[in-house]
Amino acid sequence: MKLLKRTFRVLLILFLLLNVIAAFHAWKFTHFYAAGTFKNKLPEQMSVLEKGKMLLFGVRLSKSTIKHTPDVRYETIHLTTSNGLQLEGWWMPISSSKGTVILFHGYGGSKDGPIPEAEYFQQLGYNTLLMDFRAHGNSEGSVCTVGYKEAEDVMLAYNFVQQKGEKHILLWGVSMGAAAILRAVPTYHLHPDKVILECSFATLTDAVKGRMRAVGVPGTPFSQVLTFWGGIENGFWGFNYNPDEYAQEITMPALVCWGVHDTRVNREETASIYKHLGTKKKELVIFGNSGHQSFCRKEGEKWKQHVRQFLSIK
Repeated sequence: MKLLKRTFRVLLILFLLLNVIAAFHAWKFTHFYAAGTFKNKLPEQMSVLEKGKMLLFGVRLSKSTIKHTPDVRYETIHLTTSNGLQLEGWWMPISSSKGTVILFHGYGGSKDGPIPEAEYFQQLGYNTLLMDFRAHGNSEGSVCTVGYKEAEDVMLAYNFVQQKGEKHILLWGVSMGAAAILRAVPTYHLHPDKVILECSFATLTDAVKGRMRAVGVPGTPFSQVLTFWGGIENGFWGFNYNPDEYAQEITMPALVCWGVHDTRVNREETASIYKHLGTKKKELVIFGNSGHQSFCRKEGEKWKQHVRQFLSIK
């Protein structure tokens, strides 16, 4: 009996300790320091010592900064979220456009990341709008929910373009940006003409597992506990944040892109999103020389060919 009680106490202590550690890491992962406080590094770029420090003291991420601006003429715009944050975007209209493409970056990125993609969409005859998500780039805020609340940012950008009288709106997103699009379309009843989804994770738990893989830590059970606390600390139920389920509400043509060497998002996640898409007009393009990165930069000709063909679909 004493052994049973002792075992129970040890297990209880371990359980509580696991939750305390997970809550701490979830907070650090979703709350950014002021820009320039720390030099951001991907886990793949860290030494063993740096990874060890991160596991002990949590990730220390500074808010992303803008390093480049478009070569074409642009207008800086600001949109306001429901909790009063100012979001910044670059509006780049052209004459006699076919429509407008709105582009959304990934976690820890900023609107200057997809400048090459925006330039190509302009070459094809589209206006473009590059947005900084909340807590990224020149937008206000320090809290990131990996696409959950950022879905509102997608809606605000969509409404901005729609209010300009645009009837042909396309959404492009990478990683967190793609996940935010998948959530925004059904949540805010958006009706874009087409969507392009690159490197999207299937569930929030999968996104956490991808981060764990990059650090070299087993995904289970830490990813599940991190998902729980990441949601609780930010006001939502993390296990209900599943982009592959939102995909069922995507009824417009969709182009899904994934890189074979992606260590963050695996093939099964991509297949799940593609399978659940609620449209028959869908295409999956796999890039054999790319990872979790810009396909436009890495395999430009292939990416441009498939994007051009996709945009020609009626």
